[in-house]
Amino acid sequence: MHIFLRVTLPLAFVNVLNQASRAMLAVIGPLLALEFSLSASDLGLLAAVLFVAYAGAQLPVGVALDRYGARRVQTVLAALSGAAFLLCALADGVVMLGIGRFLTGIGIAAGLMAMLKANTQWFPKARIAAMTGSGIFIGGLGGMMATLPLQAMLPLVGWRGGFAVLAVMSFAIAAWIWISVADAPPGHAKPPTRGLVSEVKAFGPIFTNPYFTRFVPAIIVLSGLNFVYQGLWAGPWLRDVAGFDAEARAIVLFAYACGMAGGSLGNGQAASFFQARGHSPMLVPCIAMGVQISLQALLIFHPPMSLWALCLVWFIFAFSGSAGPMGYAAVGQRFTAEFAGRVATAINGSMLVLVFILQYVIGAIIDFWPRTASGGWDAAGYAWAMGLTLALQAGTILWAWRLHAFRRGALA
Repeated sequence: MHIFLRVTLPLAFVNVLNQASRAMLAVIGPLLALEFSLSASDLGLLAAVLFVAYAGAQLPVGVALDRYGARRVQTVLAALSGAAFLLCALADGVVMLGIGRFLTGIGIAAGLMAMLKANTQWFPKARIAAMTGSGIFIGGLGGMMATLPLQAMLPLVGWRGGFAVLAVMSFAIAAWIWISVADAPPGHAKPPTRGLVSEVKAFGPIFTNPYFTRFVPAIIVLSGLNFVYQGLWAGPWLRDVAGFDAEARAIVLFAYACGMAGGSLGNGQAASFFQARGHSPMLVPCIAMGVQISLQALLIFHPPMSLWALCLVWFIFAFSGSAGPMGYAAVGQRFTAEFAGRVATAINGSMLVLVFILQYVIGAIIDFWPRTASGGWDAAGYAWAMGLTLALQAGTILWAWRLHAFRRGALA
């Protein structure tokens, strides 16, 4: 518990910033669309800008984490997040807001990876998933903050005030990490310093590892769908398909955030429980993939329209998607602790590239239908867009199964 409080907890609070910055656009997105006259694809691009920077920073962040440690890297990046949120709060146009979102993406880039790196160093293998899940549960507070609390704040401080609050939090968290987190466990042998080219080449064996190539496509879709829907499209879906007003949307998005937080804790504990008893560390993520596919089919073909039914559906959807980081931990265990930062960022970088593509493509699909009289988008566009994400998830599960079957046949 002492290690969790001194190491995991401060690093976990960066994930509060991470999830808040991703989730808040689902609440303030309709306001931004009206203020800056944005189309669905424009709004998707504004959301995706964060993920471009987030993805582009992953491999450099992975190298930095393995060379300099979570404490130093995360202190600098949390402070950068504070500056970026402040820029968003002061934005006088969509370009300045986009730049702020881009810098935010860099600032939150190591949120999960720094915590995974530290947990790999400080905890035994069977406890990594549980400790990581507990840390992400703390991070889920950020997703909750960006729903009902943010909606309640908007009449008082506007969307700019929401960014200002995150700026203050970022600077405070940066100071906390610097004071509390140790560079490494006692007796930890510092890895040898290598040239930058050698450090980058170390990604080669990661991307070609058989376990990585088999499971990572499914893992990144599982995690990425939470980014795609909580980060933007769940909010407009609730407005245009379910017909909910701002208050009702905030209630469902709060349930979504609770699902992410509860799923992070529950899935982490379950993954560690089953692994300690000899089961595959991928068992829980694989079950979660099946649940997400079923829920997407429900939302496409027969979506419930009552408030509490949709709260339950999106809660379970988010709960399932929160098993994604357990997949990160499962893959990371196939490598030595020296490469923990790079393995996590290799997975996360791949996932964020996917999220960037999906954020924009979903907006482009929705734009095929004309805007409604109320200024929203046609429900048919959302159904086709969700059909795309369902097919993508099913395809990656089939890939994992077929690749395993092929390799077993090749070795027979």
